[in-house]
Amino acid sequence: MHGQLIAELSGRPLSVIRILRGQDPFMQKNVPKYTPPWVRTIRLWAESSRREVSYALCDDRRTLLWFANQRAVEYHPTLTVAGQWDRPDYLVLDIDPPSGGEFRPAVLAAQLIREALSGCGLAGAVKTSGAKGVHVFVPITGAAPEDAAAATRAVAARAERLDPVLTTTAFIREDRDGKVFLDSTRAGGATVVAAYSPRIRPGVPVSFPLSWDELDQVTPADFTVRTAAQLITPGARWAGQLPPPQQLPADLIAEGHTIPIARVQAMHEGKRRARARRTPAAGRPPEADRG
Repeated sequence: MHGQLIAELSGRPLSVIRILRGQDPFMQKNVPKYTPPWVRTIRLWAESSRREVSYALCDDRRTLLWFANQRAVEYHPTLTVAGQWDRPDYLVLDIDPPSGGEFRPAVLAAQLIREALSGCGLAGAVKTSGAKGVHVFVPITGAAPEDAAAATRAVAARAERLDPVLTTTAFIREDRDGKVFLDSTRAGGATVVAAYSPRIRPGVPVSFPLSWDELDQVTPADFTVRTAAQLITPGARWAGQLPPPQQLPADLIAEGHTIPIARVQAMHEGKRRARARRTPAAGRPPEADRG
């Protein structure tokens, strides 16, 4: 299975989730100072931390084994190849059922994404997230990062309109009302857990590629570090299921640019709600003035 995983990681700046004895899991982006010199790295500016970060490029078995020896369990590559930042390779829809929910609603939501894609002449492939949800990958070509992000928002919005009772694009968790969340924020410099990567979950499940016909016959728990290797057929299963790169329709991009960026909208809405909680209701004295 390591060969298939390396194929997903090769050439892409990598973040990993490690779990050390006696500690909580943590995500590592910047490689440690003791990283061997034969591990390929690339330095990128991180806007959030306002510094350069040295990311690893896991291009071979030796590097993957080194990460494994560092107790790296999860592998999260970028959606673009190093040095090709203006050419994202995929749209990704991350389908997240509500906490404690069954897998079946995520399957139904994935089928809505497939229908929305088909309606604009696009096709995608599907894999379990390795947690409780599903990832739909759409190979693309010729799109600027901001247009790819816009198209991702538009696909999610179109799928939500197909069944607003089942699904939602609401980024703020308290606004989801127990619906399946269609997360369109995996764009730009975002990372997504790689196909064939283990996850830090009970049973150590693996993010596993499926055909669309298989999706409603399985659960994420069917694919673990103990079972996944035996389920992989010869060849690159995931790469074989992905359709060729596709041009994004102009109307899809245009629609997406009318949809607010979810994280930005959620940030402003969170600040608005915080202000509302701090402001006493009209006609009522502040708590400190009561008495």
